[in-house]
Amino acid sequence: MPISTLADRRDFLLNSGFGLGGVALSWLLAQDRAQDRVLGAEPTVGQSALRPKVSHLTPRARAIIYVIMEGGPSQMDTFDPKPKLAELDGQLFARGDVKTNQVKGNRYFVKSPFKFEKRGECGMDVSELFSQVGGCVDDIAFLRSTYADSDNHPAALFHYNTGFPVQGNPSIGSWLLYGLGSENQNLPAYVVLRDGKPFGGNSSWSNGYLPAEYQGLQFRSGERPVLDLRSPESREEQTRQLELVRSLNRRHREQRPQHPDLDARMASYELAFRMQTEIPETIDLAGEPQHIQTSYGLDQKETRAFGSRCLLARRLVERGVRFVQIWAGGWDSHDDVAGGHRKAAARVDQPLAALLRDLKQRGLLNDTLVVWGGEFGRTPDTNEANHNKQTPGRDHNPRAGTMWFAGGGTRGGFCLGATDELGEKAAERPCHLRDVHATLLHLAGLDHEKLTFYHGGRFKRLTDVGGEVIDEILA
Repeated sequence: MPISTLADRRDFLLNSGFGLGGVALSWLLAQDRAQDRVLGAEPTVGQSALRPKVSHLTPRARAIIYVIMEGGPSQMDTFDPKPKLAELDGQLFARGDVKTNQVKGNRYFVKSPFKFEKRGECGMDVSELFSQVGGCVDDIAFLRSTYADSDNHPAALFHYNTGFPVQGNPSIGSWLLYGLGSENQNLPAYVVLRDGKPFGGNSSWSNGYLPAEYQGLQFRSGERPVLDLRSPESREEQTRQLELVRSLNRRHREQRPQHPDLDARMASYELAFRMQTEIPETIDLAGEPQHIQTSYGLDQKETRAFGSRCLLARRLVERGVRFVQIWAGGWDSHDDVAGGHRKAAARVDQPLAALLRDLKQRGLLNDTLVVWGGEFGRTPDTNEANHNKQTPGRDHNPRAGTMWFAGGGTRGGFCLGATDELGEKAAERPCHLRDVHATLLHLAGLDHEKLTFYHGGRFKRLTDVGGEVIDEILA
């Protein structure tokens, strides 16, 4: 039978028992027409667009772990205490000409239900919600004056992750891969460890208008992050199948010499074969010493899920994965901020502290940047309905928020910026999300003004248009 009448090679791979996991296959097939546009050079035959590339600057962070508290953590209940709210608690709050999409009607001031304590040699104010992270503050740079553009969850998450409050733009992880490539060609370069289904879905880790190979790849929650990695056939049988695929590709190349990228496709199939060996070992948390599993909270129901994601993130960056996005939901406390935030923090406090300590103990924190934050902050007041029910919460507030950064060339034991006395608005050294993104790219060795991609008739970038590096938080 002529080769042209055979089943499509991709269908053949999917049905032949080749044994590729869904993650590995989607990542590798996305490289079929890989191109490297950062320095204006096209990859040679057989090369991947994800090969390591030359950075603009000397990088301080080899990898980034981007921790997202989905829903919007309250700055005045976590790392930005506001004693003034205790004086005003329960009093009517006049919002004046400040517009909001939240529930209309009267609004009332709400004091923080949590105690704060000065922690570390730097004397950082930390809420009781983060008692264990509080033990790491001397390795953390706090930014108390972030602000964004949207108070709508999906739009705010798009903004937080892609630089724009609309869909269709590349995420920061995609920009990093586009600019730097991958250190480990046997693993996905950008991994997403999500918690349920985030607002707005996969647009927060999309490649947008960048080539498809730069999209973040999801690992499942639970004990089996990647399905179907084990082939029903023996390794010897897989090797024979790979050789058959190789021979079919060779024949196809001989008949269609106008497809010079076919060698790259052939190499990607062989790479998938190698990935079958490396991914199972990487995601096998059971191989970690018991004291490490316990430190991340894997022995407790409350912390097991997020702790597993944090431990897996450490294992991924340890093996050369460039960007890991970790999600943790439950922070949207419109009512009962005391109960809602306490529950959300209890799931993440211990694992986050364990991640920072583990990275530091292994010497990885020096060149691994850990970023913590949410899509926006919260208001110093509650709506009338929850005030009347005596279950005060806090609504969305993009005008003020707190983020923190650990490792990767940042300045530990340091705090920059401030909100006003109510925590309502960034008042001292306000930093837009564009500034945060410019700083993260800078730490990774990329100039945010030079990292561009031609799309829609012009060169675009993550910080388009604006953004300045926040020099004060650099070590």
